[in-house]
Amino acid sequence: MDLLFLSRRIFLGDGSHETPLHGGIVVDTQGIIRQVLRSPQEVNTYLYNIESEAVYDFGDLVLMPGLIDSNVHINEPGRKDWEGFVTATKAAAAGGFTTIIDRPANASPPTISVAALSAKTATARGKIYVDVGFWGGIVPGNGDQLAPLLAAGVMGLQCTLCGSASPVGEEFPSVDETQLEEALQRLGTENEDDGVIAVHAELPLAVDIPADEEAPKEYASFLVTRPPAMEVTAMQLLSRLAQRYPRRRLHALNVSSAEALAPAEACQQAGVHLTVETCPHYLALSAEEVPQCGTEFKTWPPIRQRSNQEQLRRALRPGGAIRMIASDHSPCTPGIRCLTGGRGRGNFLKAWPGINSLQLSLPVVWTAVGERGGAGGASDDLRLSVSDIHRLMCWEPAKLCGLDRFKGRIAEGYDGDFCVWSPEEEFSVAPGNLYTATKATPYAGRRLRGVVHATVVRGLHVYQQFEGFGQPLGKVLLRKSSRKVVKFVRM
Repeated sequence: MDLLFLSRRIFLGDGSHETPLHGGIVVDTQGIIRQVLRSPQEVNTYLYNIESEAVYDFGDLVLMPGLIDSNVHINEPGRKDWEGFVTATKAAAAGGFTTIIDRPANASPPTISVAALSAKTATARGKIYVDVGFWGGIVPGNGDQLAPLLAAGVMGLQCTLCGSASPVGEEFPSVDETQLEEALQRLGTENEDDGVIAVHAELPLAVDIPADEEAPKEYASFLVTRPPAMEVTAMQLLSRLAQRYPRRRLHALNVSSAEALAPAEACQQAGVHLTVETCPHYLALSAEEVPQCGTEFKTWPPIRQRSNQEQLRRALRPGGAIRMIASDHSPCTPGIRCLTGGRGRGNFLKAWPGINSLQLSLPVVWTAVGERGGAGGASDDLRLSVSDIHRLMCWEPAKLCGLDRFKGRIAEGYDGDFCVWSPEEEFSVAPGNLYTATKATPYAGRRLRGVVHATVVRGLHVYQQFEGFGQPLGKVLLRKSSRKVVKFVRM
């Protein structure tokens, strides 16, 4: 029998309304939405005429489409102690995410071949609490694997223009403009037009800026080495490639500098396919508040000055240059993060870059730029609504990854994926309550608004506040493609 989900505040995400509905959603035994009930009268009529297997009434909680994070580092196989499938997908579920897309870089081996993708999917099955898709990687010398990776089901291909930190940098090296263009040309020659090319958009400086080796525990010593110019030149490169290859979709990952938005905005206004994402930490954190030895704040590109934030927030509005928000979740062990004892503790120049934020992304964004924010958040004209949260953290990521045919909104025929949360409720971040493999986060002790009460994947409760998790019934998402047809199979 069907399941019935009720709430006085349902946001469908289908463009039909701005004010939340008081109604219900009917999900069949396959986890697919069969009917949307748009009023209490429709709910009463349904209950009178049809018996459901179960009725879940969430009262005044917001029930919206499950969130989608297209930028998550799951480091299994090879570095499960950094982050594995069980811990990452539990954190995702506790954060209201029903689908996450794994980046190719930090596992060992990285996802730069069909064999490595097979190892990823084999490792994931039976462990995941939410649905998981995968990016493939572009590195020097793997051109023969790019089209096969797309054919094997990755969402798209990713690369970095600036070498990753050790030990990942040796396994997933960067590409330069010539190598990236060679990859685009090869894909075109092989008639492989499906899939987006996503790029970590920082270009190395012609002359490195020396760090202050005498003050390695000061954030400023690290920040000065990665100026906005690295992002600006990278975005200009992507703009050139987007115009040369207008049929190819290009995407800039985790953009931190507002100065880098102008080239992307010009491309978008010209109708060229270049999309941009930013991350919760760039909207919520500033360089001025990073404490001495606070290496849990270190990431690439870096968290910049507070003056940068307003321009990023302005670009989140409909039609702005930034189309989506994704976590770039990238935790690692305390030793590599320079968080253990000894002389190396708090060394910003040696610490691994990456933010632990997947479970907290929704409340971090909502606190920083959501409606009725507290002191220190965005100004009133830059506040985001629930509709904006859906657009930036659900619908646009679904479109980027080609999932928008069955994920990203509440409508008949779509997966019954729901995030159930209270926008008004507050909590203090306790690292011990995080489900990630490692607990260090820059948000420790912060007071945030927005509490996830339940996460539902295809009608199944995978997370319930105070009750924990159901079974790991998430599915691996693989894309099946041809030159003219792109479809996904629910495996």
